[in-house]
Amino acid sequence: MSMLSITSRLQAHRFPALLGLAAALLLCLVAGASLLAQVSGERGIAPVASSTDIDVRGIEVNVTGDSPEEARANGWREAQRLAWQQLEGPAIPDSRLESLVAAIVVEEEQIGPRRYIARLGVIFDRQRAGGLLGASGNRARSAPMLTLPVMVSDGTQLMFETRNPWQRAWAQYQFGSSAIDYVRPSGAGGESLLLTYGQTGRRSRAWWNNILDQFSAADVLVPVVNLSWQYPGGPVEGQFTARYGPDNRYLESFAMRADSADELPAMLNRAVARFDQIFSAALADGTLRPDPTLTLDNIEISPEIRALLDEARRAEAADAAAAAGEDDNVASAGLPDGGTATATPEPAAAAATYVVQVATPDGNAFDTALTLLRGTPGVSSVAVGSTAIGGASVLRVTYSGELPALAAALRSRGWAVNEGENALGISR
Repeated sequence: MSMLSITSRLQAHRFPALLGLAAALLLCLVAGASLLAQVSGERGIAPVASSTDIDVRGIEVNVTGDSPEEARANGWREAQRLAWQQLEGPAIPDSRLESLVAAIVVEEEQIGPRRYIARLGVIFDRQRAGGLLGASGNRARSAPMLTLPVMVSDGTQLMFETRNPWQRAWAQYQFGSSAIDYVRPSGAGGESLLLTYGQTGRRSRAWWNNILDQFSAADVLVPVVNLSWQYPGGPVEGQFTARYGPDNRYLESFAMRADSADELPAMLNRAVARFDQIFSAALADGTLRPDPTLTLDNIEISPEIRALLDEARRAEAADAAAAAGEDDNVASAGLPDGGTATATPEPAAAAATYVVQVATPDGNAFDTALTLLRGTPGVSSVAVGSTAIGGASVLRVTYSGELPALAAALRSRGWAVNEGENALGISR
């Protein structure tokens, strides 16, 4: 066989291999670009800082003046008077009323040569106006509530995947005077992957606890809007639904309409204010309260509940003391001289935190591992260090005892345990 034919055969076998390698490299580049596109781009909207000033929205004015500037000034003064009347403030002159105003928010306005028509918001400084309104400044607020605004349009559910007007309305609304402590994610970076519409239908408390811990929240609120367009750019109707909790419970619903696409942001702003009223009313009547199955580290227990817990602990202590007295009587009756046997109490084992690596091939395995570890005798808490569905997740387990004792306790509950230096590896 000639050297030329051998070279041709080698090239013929090498070409498919090179082609496969090129395809694999191209696939890796496409996958990397897709993953980068999921967490990059213009998707995050930072929420405005909440202020405790007194905010009155939706004041409609229709006034005239000798010039556009004068008409606008007359409209703003009229809005201040109307807002002050809504707050049931005492009668004061316009000069003093203007000194109480911190800002005028223009929601909508139409300026003519001698007419000014607008919908305005008036923000009063709480420190200057609070005394006249009888506001003490001490307001009861809810526990921190993670807020996940969902927009449904043409059958597509959006939260933070792309910037949308519903996300912007919640990010830019001023909640300083609200009774609800809203925790508003920006949706930037990895939040768009973690906080999706599918999460609102998830019932796993383990998953919800992990998310709430990341945002230092106690529970979740889900305001949903379903937009229906009559035609592109034309009138749009919005069906709004207030939901809450890890079980996505229904609270209330309402409808609004915008005559054009330009009026959509104003309609959504009014809807956010309506949602705040709904959530505040639910908080006042006791409906909106943190779910007891979620982590309660960030929740302040009310005095009534705390008193009931203390009473229950005292009752348990009394029962334990009574049982200990009966044991002492039995022990003393068995002594030859009728004396009393004194038992030396064993010192309680010190609690320590250990790293536990657990195999989690799927979400159910992760939930089962958390549930079983938290139910193991001697375990006081389990914190998630990292989650790897399809691999090995890392947990931090606080246990009252030594590491070998924890390993033995886990083996007794059906785990296969590998002991390491101050760490365990477990699987089922």
